[in-house]
Amino acid sequence: MTETVLSLQDATLTLEGNAGSVKILHGITLEVGRGDTLALTGPSGSGKSSLLMVMGGLEQASTGRVTGLGQDLTAMSEDALARFRRDHMGVVFQSFHLIPTMTALENVATPLELAGHRDAFDRATAELEAVGLAHRAGHYPSQLSGGEQQRVALARASAPRPQILLADEPTGNLDEANGAAIMDLLFGLRDRDGATLVLVTHASELAARCERVVRLRDGRIDNRTTREAAE
Repeated sequence: MTETVLSLQDATLTLEGNAGSVKILHGITLEVGRGDTLALTGPSGSGKSSLLMVMGGLEQASTGRVTGLGQDLTAMSEDALARFRRDHMGVVFQSFHLIPTMTALENVATPLELAGHRDAFDRATAELEAVGLAHRAGHYPSQLSGGEQQRVALARASAPRPQILLADEPTGNLDEANGAAIMDLLFGLRDRDGATLVLVTHASELAARCERVVRLRDGRIDNRTTREAAE
């Protein structure tokens, strides 16, 4: 039986806005096993990215329970959640989130340094080589194309060898060729490290590469169109 890496039990998310409370997620129950590849799909506004943020502890569930690697994320402080992500998760965003004043190498190495890895720059160099960017290590984000910036973001996320890799529309800001290259790299890094991969995507070809597809509609899992892994 596959070990459960991420688990949500009746999780909800309510956010406060100028117009009052808005319920984003409604009673999500979901389990993700070790080594799974899971795509979260659905129309815009269905809650895909919010669900990913809750799974990664970047948003706290309003009610219900979220566990990661057997630890209760809903009971953790912000500092404890940050340490959990640092030690166990890699996160890739659509908009890259690179530090503009740091080179590609520094962007990858800095989180490793903060985590106490003495070989941070050696590991960062190896990771940039793995995504085909060793020759751009000294360049700043403004000197890199969108595809190159996303490669740096992938290197940064995978350098600590996380057990869980989360990706929010990783190809959303890229053209078709760069998007295809990032897809190949994402799954290649996942296969290399044996990580559990959860990604949000509108791209049907990217979702099709995952073993499971969960479709959301109006903040709920749409079981009519959810595809489970083949036996």
